[in-house]
Amino acid sequence: MGSESDVLMKEYLKMMTDMIVLCATLALSLFFWITSLTISSYYGTLQPVSPWRWLFSILVPLVLTIRALKSRSLDKSGALGALLVGFVLTMANFSFFSSLLAFFITSSRLTRWGGAQKKKIDADYKEGGQRNWLQVFCNGGVPAELALLYMIEVGPGEMPIDFSKQYSASWMCLSLLGALACSTGDTWASEVGPVLSQSQPKLITTWQEVPAGTNGGVTTVGLVASFLGGFTVGAAYFVTQLLFLSDLHLSDPQWPIMVYGGVAGLLGSMLDSFLGAHMQYSGFDASIGKVVGYESATTRRICGKPILDNNAVNLFSSVLVALILPGLAWGMWPR
Repeated sequence: MGSESDVLMKEYLKMMTDMIVLCATLALSLFFWITSLTISSYYGTLQPVSPWRWLFSILVPLVLTIRALKSRSLDKSGALGALLVGFVLTMANFSFFSSLLAFFITSSRLTRWGGAQKKKIDADYKEGGQRNWLQVFCNGGVPAELALLYMIEVGPGEMPIDFSKQYSASWMCLSLLGALACSTGDTWASEVGPVLSQSQPKLITTWQEVPAGTNGGVTTVGLVASFLGGFTVGAAYFVTQLLFLSDLHLSDPQWPIMVYGGVAGLLGSMLDSFLGAHMQYSGFDASIGKVVGYESATTRRICGKPILDNNAVNLFSSVLVALILPGLAWGMWPR
């Protein structure tokens, strides 16, 4: 009897907690809606945001973050950072949210996939990934900042990529997508390559074979995976455009978004490898038989210098892709 009552009590507490969270987010949504309505009435130029958009932007990232915390994809600091990034991107544009969701879900699943193989080559491998706030902001900080600029430019809402009608907003959309695709491509390459590749990685700067786990090492499988990862993010963006925009036929073709995402994923992964080969120390520690990022008496240097860590390399790669690729897309986008 005691165990059954404990189970019922836990279920009751869980139900009450869910109800409290739902009521709190609904109240917060209505508060933000009234605030935006007041501001728009005062200034007369801003469009008020629907309370349902506020509710969706708060509730959905909250639910996903709680699930990620329970599955150990994020630690507590990472969950707070992901909640902030998720709220900003969801409020700005549902296409941003779907791209972020594609990155997060696929990356989390791939991080847990093939754990036994990754433990053999990665000295810092953690079960489930458990990203912290620094990792979240190095991957999501640039998209969050671009989403804020997008809201300042055109306000919250969806819009097609069309340089002739909305040049700066289209540029920011592709810049944000490029940053997310870059992070996704690099993650897919890092998680898929070590498990599926049958050949030794080659250093991207010299094309010589290096041990698995070396910063700057690439494989054919990893490069293909990076393109597919970016393509997946671009496809999520494109599908959301189809669902929420009814006048796409009046704008430039939107299908290149998927190709753009794939190119951004591949380019981002290669940039990450190039920076890692130069600015991250990689050495083989004979005492544990793995590639490590520190120098010691038992470590033989492979490549790189101890200038940046993996988080900084990820950040620099996403910034470079976000700055460079939209300009190239503008010149090649079909009209």
